[in-house]
Amino acid sequence: MGKGRLEAFSDGVIAIIITIMVLELKVPHGDDIQSLISLLPVFLSYVLSFIYVGIYWNNHHHLLHTVRKISGGVLWANLHLLFWLSLVPFVTSWMGENHFSALPTALYGVDMLMSAIAYYILQLIIIRAQGEHSLLQHAIGKDIKGKISPVLYLMAIGGAFIDSWIAGFFYVLVALIWLVPDKRIERVLGESHNK
Repeated sequence: MGKGRLEAFSDGVIAIIITIMVLELKVPHGDDIQSLISLLPVFLSYVLSFIYVGIYWNNHHHLLHTVRKISGGVLWANLHLLFWLSLVPFVTSWMGENHFSALPTALYGVDMLMSAIAYYILQLIIIRAQGEHSLLQHAIGKDIKGKISPVLYLMAIGGAFIDSWIAGFFYVLVALIWLVPDKRIERVLGESHNK
């Protein structure tokens, strides 16, 4: 099976996720600056989630460039990832509407953690499907960013019950770690084309 349908479906789901998130941004009921300020937590949670969804979309795009064939396992692992990403609008809205209170902020971290685990599982299944000479295996190497992110999410989840600023710090830190473009896959693809 080719990867075109998988890419198109995933792109469509991610586009819908972003659309749902932006539709959660409600117009203020007043016409003064205080009306806007009261919506700041909702807006900040939207910005953070938009960045996360963008990071997943970008990395998913690069990930699929290493795939030659799609197995049933890859399809299910991809759906698993999309399931957790599809919950991002809910946890984003709940966290923002409740001004980053402990439980919604922690649940946001649980969804981010589960999305990271799902992405890792997708990588493993792609590597298994591609065989011992997998381009993806060569590209990700030790995957330091992929291993440290779940640890930071766990710290954020625990930190949410101490102070939401602790959780926010770790959520922003993980986003910043992944915001720096990851050239590993592009580099390996370039090397394979030059051979």
